[in-house]
Amino acid sequence: MQVGRSTDAAVRPSGDPARRSPAPSGRSSAPRRAGTATAFGVGVALVALLAASVVLAVTIGPAGLAPADVLASIAAHLGLGEPTLTPLRDAIVWELRMPRVLTAAAVGAGLAICGVVMQALTRNPLADPYLLGLSSGASVGAVVVLVLGMAVALPVAAFAGALAALAATLGLARAAGGLSPTTTVLAGLAVSAVFGAVTSLVIFWSATTDSYREILNWLLGSLSGADWPAAVLAGAAIAVVGLPLLTTGRTLDAFAFGDTAASALGVHVTRTRALLLVATALLTGALVAVSGAIGFVGLILPHAVRLVVGSRHRALLPLSALAGAVFLVWVDTGARTLFDPRELPVGILTALVGGPVFAALLLRARRAS
Repeated sequence: MQVGRSTDAAVRPSGDPARRSPAPSGRSSAPRRAGTATAFGVGVALVALLAASVVLAVTIGPAGLAPADVLASIAAHLGLGEPTLTPLRDAIVWELRMPRVLTAAAVGAGLAICGVVMQALTRNPLADPYLLGLSSGASVGAVVVLVLGMAVALPVAAFAGALAALAATLGLARAAGGLSPTTTVLAGLAVSAVFGAVTSLVIFWSATTDSYREILNWLLGSLSGADWPAAVLAGAAIAVVGLPLLTTGRTLDAFAFGDTAASALGVHVTRTRALLLVATALLTGALVAVSGAIGFVGLILPHAVRLVVGSRHRALLPLSALAGAVFLVWVDTGARTLFDPRELPVGILTALVGGPVFAALLLRARRAS
C-alpha cells in the first residue's frame, strides 16, 4: 500500500525551489523540519497524556483510589512486585476499571484511525467510520441476539452484521459503476437506511421491557460491560488491523490529489481503495462489537489534529489515534461518574461534546479562509 518516494515530491508545491535547484541555505527544508518537530512534540505529549489519563481515570469513582494504588496493582499483576492492596481494592482496579479504561483507549484510537482513512479515501471531510453502513449492520446483529436473550453472543453477532453491511455496500457500489468515492458513499447511505429500518422493525415487533433497555444502551454506545475479553478483542483489532493502517500515510497522501494523480504516482487505485475500505470496516466492526455505536470520535478528532499538525497522513494517522484514545478515556470516565449512581451511555456524551466542538472547528475554518 506504500506509494514510495514519489508521493513526497507530489506533496511539495510545484513552485517549490527544491524542485528546480538545491537551496543554498537549506531554507526550503526548514518548514518540513519544523512540521516534523511539531508533530514529534505533539506525539510525545500525547503519549505522556495517554499514560497519565489511563492511571488517573482508574482512580476516579465511588471507591477512591490513589495513583500509587493503581500502579501497585498493575505491578503486582505483571509480576513486578508483591500485592499491597486489599483483595477488594485490587479487584476494583484490575477487574473493573482497568479493562474498561483500556477498552475505551483502544476504541477511541481505532475509530480515529478509521475516520482519517475514510476521509482520505472518499475526499469527504464529513466521512466517519460508520459511513459504509457498518453501524446499522452491527445494530441488526446486536438487536437480534438481545431480543432472543442471547446477550453472550452480542460481539459475534454485531461483527457479523457489520461484515454483512460491508458486503452489501461494496456489492452495490460495484454494481453501480465501481468503488469511486461518490458511488461508495451513496451505496453506504442506502445500505445504512435499509439496515436501520430492519433494526427498527425488530425492536418494534419483538422487544420487551427487559430487552429494550439493553438494546437502547447498545445503540447509544456504552462501555459499561467492558471486561478483559473485550479489552483483548479491541487491542487485538488495533494490533492486527490498526497498526498496518498507520503505515498507509504515503498512499493516503496520494489519494488526496484524486484518483488520476494517485494512479500516476503508482497506486493501483481500485484495488488499494477496496483493500483499505475492507480493513477499515473490519476494524470498525470489531470495535463496534465491544462498544456499540459511538459517534463523533472518528469525525472530529482527525479535524482537531489537522489544525495542529497539518494534513500529511504520516503524522495525522498516529496522532489522531493517540488523541482519540485520550478523548474517549475521559469521556467514558465522565459517562460513568458524572451522574453516579446512574451511568450515561458514552455515545450521548460524545455527541454532546462532539457537536459543539465540530461547530467550532467549522467556524474557525471559515474564518481562516
